[in-house]
Amino acid sequence: MCKYLSFLFILTFSFYASAQNSYTLKGKVLNINNQLPLESATVYITTVKDSTVLEYTLTDKNGDFNFAVKKNEKPVFLKVTYMGFETFTEEQKDLTANKDFNNIYLSESINTLNEVTVKGEAPPIRVKNDTIEYNASLFKVRPDANVELLLKQLPGLEIDSDGKITANGKEVTQVLVNGKPFFDRDGAMALKNLPADIINKIQVSDFKTKKEEYSKDQAASDNASINLTIDEDKNKGYFGKFLGGYGTDDRYESSFLVNFFKKNRKISILGSSNNINAQGFSQDEVFDNMGGGRNNPGAVSRGQANGITTSNLFGFNYSDELFKDFQTNVSYDFRDTQTENISTSNSTNFRPDGNFNTVSGSSTNNNNTSNRANVELEYKISPTMRLFVAPRFNTAESDNRSSSNSSTTNIDNNELTNDSRAESKNRNQSNTFSNSINFNKSFEKKARNLSVAFNNNNSNSNANNLIESRTFFYTRNDSIIRDQNIRNNGVNDSYSAEIEYTEPITDSIRFRVGVEYNFQNSITDNKTFDNTGNEFNKIFTDLNDLQTTYISSKQNSIAPKAGFRIQKNNLTFDVNSSTSIVQYDNNFKYLGESNDLNRKHILPSASAQVRYRVDRSKFFTTRYNYNVSLPSANQLLLENLSNPLDTIVGNPNLLPRETHSANINYRNFDFRTRSGYNIYLNSNYTNNDVISSVFYNDDNSRRSSYQNVSGIYNISGGGNWNKSIKQESNLLRYGLGINGNYSFTKGLIDGTLYGAKSIGISPRVYLNYDYGEFFTVAPSYNFSYNETTYDISSLNARSNVVHRINLQTTSYWPNNWIWGNDFGYTYNSINQEFYLWNTSLSYTFLDKAFIAKVKIYDILNQNQSITRNISTTSVSDNENTVLRRYAMFSLTYKIQKFSGKAPARNRNMEGMDRGQRPEGFGGGRPGGPMD
Repeated sequence: MCKYLSFLFILTFSFYASAQNSYTLKGKVLNINNQLPLESATVYITTVKDSTVLEYTLTDKNGDFNFAVKKNEKPVFLKVTYMGFETFTEEQKDLTANKDFNNIYLSESINTLNEVTVKGEAPPIRVKNDTIEYNASLFKVRPDANVELLLKQLPGLEIDSDGKITANGKEVTQVLVNGKPFFDRDGAMALKNLPADIINKIQVSDFKTKKEEYSKDQAASDNASINLTIDEDKNKGYFGKFLGGYGTDDRYESSFLVNFFKKNRKISILGSSNNINAQGFSQDEVFDNMGGGRNNPGAVSRGQANGITTSNLFGFNYSDELFKDFQTNVSYDFRDTQTENISTSNSTNFRPDGNFNTVSGSSTNNNNTSNRANVELEYKISPTMRLFVAPRFNTAESDNRSSSNSSTTNIDNNELTNDSRAESKNRNQSNTFSNSINFNKSFEKKARNLSVAFNNNNSNSNANNLIESRTFFYTRNDSIIRDQNIRNNGVNDSYSAEIEYTEPITDSIRFRVGVEYNFQNSITDNKTFDNTGNEFNKIFTDLNDLQTTYISSKQNSIAPKAGFRIQKNNLTFDVNSSTSIVQYDNNFKYLGESNDLNRKHILPSASAQVRYRVDRSKFFTTRYNYNVSLPSANQLLLENLSNPLDTIVGNPNLLPRETHSANINYRNFDFRTRSGYNIYLNSNYTNNDVISSVFYNDDNSRRSSYQNVSGIYNISGGGNWNKSIKQESNLLRYGLGINGNYSFTKGLIDGTLYGAKSIGISPRVYLNYDYGEFFTVAPSYNFSYNETTYDISSLNARSNVVHRINLQTTSYWPNNWIWGNDFGYTYNSINQEFYLWNTSLSYTFLDKAFIAKVKIYDILNQNQSITRNISTTSVSDNENTVLRRYAMFSLTYKIQKFSGKAPARNRNMEGMDRGQRPEGFGGGRPGGPMD
């Protein structure tokens, strides 16, 4: 404890001591023509000698600025920039006292009005409309850092342990490089693998669909997009890395990534192979592809498979401007994974007359192979017409084997009611083609616009499943034995076409009309054959009529729609509505009979949105949506007898589901104080929701169907707050957040309808401290509590509590050495408590071209995977195979060359900290105004 207190004292003292040598500069920035304040003008201090940026801020809505600058006894410049205005510059002999600059006047730029670009010194931050542009060269990063570390230095941007990026309270859903995807639009590849020192600017803006982008319309979503522009003198050359590693228990990893740049052309090739659960290509700076990496609690939530996975990956990406105004982006990846897992489950299932317990286990071996190709073609036909075409192709093949067993016992009398064992082999193949076409025509009149969109998705699949099972029912002394071949063929086709026209009524009112056509067709043909041979010579020719089904479903719909937008000053109000006229045709063939269910539906939908910008940093948004959706064909008609313990029967009388949803969001990020917060509230209310209706037999086998219930609702809310403090070489980022939810659902068992109320809360707090290029320390704490109560006395409340404490440390001293540690403690109220400690030590040599590294995963050999799922009808505790302790040695080789120049090992990193450049480092690069 004394060590921790000592560390906190030293940290606090260093900030306090630094603050004693700081002085406050303040003033107001005005338009010289009309005396109005200029909001979000960039105010910054640079040295006279070499233009190194010492500190910066932005003006508020009143044009005021107020910021602290450390003591400097050498001459400096005060500079003020604003888009469309001349830069203001005033020399100061030194910074040795507080100073009020009073009013600073900016005049409009003649060059900007004449559309002449004059290159000059670029400020750290520039704001234009809904875009914030950061000058990457002026933000400190360590040598050889990747883009992810660069983004963490930018005010307003946060990256959590799951890799989720938020920009000024908005979730970032798209990351582009020079305006194009770098393999994928979520940017995971770019963030982890692009060197920070090749980036010129980072542009953060509202995320827009292609239709919104082409029509220059305001973004409808509340998400953000990041565009990384590569430095002009780095946009010709190549860089890459090659990694190979081998460790204990025959653990291994290997990967390579090579990128070639030449102006608009970019070619990237990558590959990887490992057996440490790294299924993608996202190398961590310290732990490479080591499974679990930085104690990432979000790995499972993002879809990582349970068990231990061996994976192989190869891919390439090509983007270019083949001819003027014609952009091309092509990517392909091949993936092959093999996952082995042993899982156990202990479930309590609810019945009004007494609960029962099911214990089950399985051993699985799943092999999956896929080929995926994506193409994006964008053509600017004329200044007013654009065309975007994006075809996608995907083939997948899986070969899965499993063995499972289960037993069910009544809890009241501990009586065994049934047990089962099964062995299965399943092979599945699928092919998918999808396409998206967007055409946009803008007109001379501002905001007048015509857009046409077409989308299709076509897929087919076939599966061949061999299964042997035995289910014994003790209450009736009977068993069901099956040795079958199940063959399933499926087809899914969907097409949609939309045309929309926007007409401005006035400068602030726009009216939209359009129509959308949709067609969907799906066929599922399931045939089951019994073995007519013997155990050694199996012959599957005897069709089992009870387990053979055919179902087809078609939807034809046309939906006229209309809406309007009122945009006045800082307020935007949108209203949209549509009515789908649907012909819904379903056919079900079973036991030689054909059943048709053909209906017409009129499905209304409506939405409204209010967005209000209080000022440059404060935004308020509220939304409401109403929609009606149809039950699936399976829920209406299908009868499924494949599982002896659960027979499923459709309900043709189901009604369409009605959903009301509303949300409120308020966010505020102040660049002057480098702090911000975001609060939100979401709600959903559903009528005619579709739930399972279960009837249990004495042996606890069940017969399930579907029923409509109303009064289902969910309310969730929360917020977060974060702040950054920078003093010389110290950078401290800290924050806290909380999320909570309350929901009411219903269950239907043995004809008894009951309600379940669930409450959950998950606060979190984190801190990240960087001391120059020497070390980083990042502690965090996460807590979650979930409880479900039921409104019938026979069902007891169920709950779960999880505590997670994590400490990440990385040391970059002495030179060429990196030592990383990731220590985590997890407590789960379902009898789980363990520590997970990963460590890595690396040494860089031969001019930093080679990295030798030793890594140990799960040093204490305590890693576990136990989860609890609480639903309306059951509580289940599950445990799966996880990766345990291993050690690995790896060697990485890096290549890098740009425009025939030697790679820069650093950028103007020290300017923001010490007011002067360290020996051997250059100053800030000149840059022009943002386009």
